Amino acid sequence: MSLEIKVKQILENFEESPSTNIVEILNLIQSTFQSSITQDYLMNKLKLISNSTDEKEKKKLCKNLMPYFYWYLQGL
Repeated sequence: MSLEIKVKQILENFEESPSTNIVEILNLIQSTFQSSITQDYLMNKLKLISNSTDEKEKKKLCKNLMPYFYWYLQGL
């Protein structure tokens, strides 16, 4: 399955998607951004999510990163 399809699936079913899947996809698209500042910022946000133990908190943090999915799709 292509990364584009995975991104679209997350956007379509964000509330039902586990945070681990969301973080996995964000990790994959992180390297596609050309700006190292953007890559570093996203990497730090993903570390915060991974360090959290509460799934509800993880989902909240993931939701804040949804624009990255849209930016990825716009670049295709």
